[in-house]
Amino acid sequence: MTQTSPPAPRTGRRPRPQWLAPAGLIALSLVPMAAGAFRLTELASGAAVTPENARFFDSPVPVVVHIVGSVVFLVLGALQFAPALRRRRWHRYAGRVLVPAGVLSALSGMWMAVAYDLPEPSGTALLVMRLGFGTAMAAGIVVALLAIRRGDVRTHSAWMTRAYAIGLGAGTQVFTFLPWTLVFGPPSEPVHAVLMAAGWVINLAVAEVVIRRRAGRGIRRAPVARTAAIDERDDARSAAARAHLS
Repeated sequence: MTQTSPPAPRTGRRPRPQWLAPAGLIALSLVPMAAGAFRLTELASGAAVTPENARFFDSPVPVVVHIVGSVVFLVLGALQFAPALRRRRWHRYAGRVLVPAGVLSALSGMWMAVAYDLPEPSGTALLVMRLGFGTAMAAGIVVALLAIRRGDVRTHSAWMTRAYAIGLGAGTQVFTFLPWTLVFGPPSEPVHAVLMAAGWVINLAVAEVVIRRRAGRGIRRAPVARTAAIDERDDARSAAARAHLS
């Protein structure tokens, strides 16, 4: 008698659209990318120099590197969250562009924080945070790269997710600043630092939730995979026994 495996139980949940997360991440990046495009246009067109943009005209290379690196990192990083692309070679090829772009984005951001004469209400607290989060972003990318080189996919995925969350901080900071500015007006230096930090912290908190859910799905899938392997082995043994008796 042929043994058949029981059908997989239905969870009753509809699968989420694969492109929902990438589209949302790109949408969150639109404001900082638009600001970067405006800055590049300003530099390329030779716009009037003002106290707000003089530092970019005096030293344009860091800001150009930062904008280009950030845009590439944010767009390609968002697409890496699409399961259909993670299962293809595109994921690996895009990673070879995404990794250096992310490192350049982080290093140039730290350089600007130190070398540029930043306008008010920037202060020491924000400088320290920019250096700290920039270092964490660059280090996260390096750790992820070393992990994938030794075949540790879980560690690679976790640290790239954290690095991406930091890189996307400017998108979330739009939503931390906007309500405060609309209600209370331009923030003071301490509040400005707090609102900036809130964008990074919110993103990292969401990243940790995503990482834990991935780990949970991996744990749940392992027993299912072992059960399927046992079923296939038993079917093979039954087929061999019938062939021998015949």
